Amino acid sequence: MKIIKKQHNMNKIVLLLFFVTLSSFAQDRKEEKRKEKAQIESTDLTWEGNKDLSENDFVSAEVDYRKAIAKSGENNAAPYNLGNAYYNKETYSEAFGRYKQAGEVATAKEDKHKAYHNMGNVFMKQKEYEKAVEAYKEALRNNPKDEETRYNLALAKELLKKQQDEQQKNDDNKDDQDQKDKQDQEQDQKNEGDNKEDQKDQDDSDKNDQGDKGDEKKEDNKEGDGDKKEEDKKQPEQGDKPQEQQQQQPRPNQLSKQQIQNLLEAMQNEEKKVQEKIDAKKVKGAKVKNEKDW
Repeated sequence: MKIIKKQHNMNKIVLLLFFVTLSSFAQDRKEEKRKEKAQIESTDLTWEGNKDLSENDFVSAEVDYRKAIAKSGENNAAPYNLGNAYYNKETYSEAFGRYKQAGEVATAKEDKHKAYHNMGNVFMKQKEYEKAVEAYKEALRNNPKDEETRYNLALAKELLKKQQDEQQKNDDNKDDQDQKDKQDQEQDQKNEGDNKEDQKDQDDSDKNDQGDKGDEKKEDNKEGDGDKKEEDKKQPEQGDKPQEQQQQQPRPNQLSKQQIQNLLEAMQNEEKKVQEKIDAKKVKGAKVKNEKDW
């Protein structure tokens, strides 16, 4: 009984595994069919986009390509062709994004080669020559025999060298200009310092001049007073003596003490002379009188 039961359990497990495997296979088959269907629809939409683009209907072509990309992530033709449409419209940033998408999705080397080759063309248009060189190298890794890619790679290298030389020249000029600007700035600062020093010296000189002028003025005043005093000494009769001397001088109609003294003495002498004359006349008169009487 135990053996039969064990065998029965094994059969159940086998059957369960069979159904799981069958279900997984069916699911995978279903997913595969869905992808096949999506791929077919994506391819049809890509052809529609190509048709619209050939008729110069860019808007409809862009819509069809976008739908094709959304339908299947394995369709590298749709992003590649959309990239070409953007490139012809000179919308290079959008074109690069679609070429990059196509190169990542592509499985065939030839498809990868075309995607990277066109990425290099975008970089050339944008003058990003270093990135263009790398894109063309990647394209040649997938198709070393493509002469157009090889030519573009050589041209990109030449333009890159010119660009680097020009950049080096600009950098040298910039360094020279920076050095010149630095020297000019230092010279300006030096001149500013010299100007401040000169201004300070000028201010000090002005102050000294003002001080000298003040001293000269004082000296002139002092010398003027001295000259005036000297003049007063030389010319006492003009009444230009200092206040004290003017106070000691008599007024115009007054006599000095000495003059009064001299005058008194003169008057006394005159009186003495007069008295002498009177006395003499008296004596003489007396004689006359005597003579008359006689």
